[in-house]
Amino acid sequence: SGLLDGKTCGAPLCAVIRNSDQHSKDYAELADAPRPGHADYTAWVKWKGHADMRGGGHFSGRLTAPLCIAGGIAKQILVRRGVYVGAHLYSVGNYLDAPLPEYPTPKLFESVAAKPFPVLNDKNGELMQNLIERARQELDSVGGIVECAAIGLPAGLGDPMFDGIENRLAAALFGIPAVKGVEFGKGFTAAYLHGSQNNDPFAVRDGRIVTETNHAGGILGGITTGMPIVLRAAIKPTPSIAREQQTVSLSRQENTELQIHGRHDPCIAPRAVPVVEAVTACVLLDLLLEGNHGTF
Repeated sequence: SGLLDGKTCGAPLCAVIRNSDQHSKDYAELADAPRPGHADYTAWVKWKGHADMRGGGHFSGRLTAPLCIAGGIAKQILVRRGVYVGAHLYSVGNYLDAPLPEYPTPKLFESVAAKPFPVLNDKNGELMQNLIERARQELDSVGGIVECAAIGLPAGLGDPMFDGIENRLAAALFGIPAVKGVEFGKGFTAAYLHGSQNNDPFAVRDGRIVTETNHAGGILGGITTGMPIVLRAAIKPTPSIAREQQTVSLSRQENTELQIHGRHDPCIAPRAVPVVEAVTACVLLDLLLEGNHGTF
């Protein structure tokens, strides 16, 4: 629907993703014994025990698949205006990748997207993968951070206070299951700096006003500066782990033990990289359209 000979035809775009790896029986025990770190308990409270939590329900990582479809469409439209969005796996546990350069390029984004493990430095990626494998062998999981950038956006996009670029992006990014923190530019690190260290000096370069550094992540007062937007999203460790955990029986109202069965990734942060890209692209396209920055 919505596509004819490779071009949109005016009807709504429709895409169907068939899940061929569903095992509903793996979730039967969880209806009475909520998983620690998961939304089983809060869903039980909110919908008075009637929530369908097979596969994780509304809180499943499967919901990131349609986000990627929407984001893939948004990225193609953004490219027409010279706006590119890319991301990489910034960290897993205590292992860090190289940070994105101050001026990332579309070619860099493409090279990372083409890799089976989305990092800038492959040796760092090997260390991350080894940590993920150790967590799997220990019946545990590990979290990570995704770093994302957008280049080519004009200065002056966004609004102060509650409709700022950070507000809109953060609201959407927190809609990705497992995201527990979002920061822009230096983020929380800025709290440890002096103003003389954190401020980005202005300069004129090639007839354009830029900043010598980009600690603000391309945003001041909720409005784009014209520098690359840089953000990071913290992804929590997968809550479904094979280790025995303490929980409760909702029906009996007593303490019990839980051992989760089925396939669960020991780290979902690598899978979150294209999802963070997609959500960022959707929000930025909305903002460009609202800002009347020409047709697409």
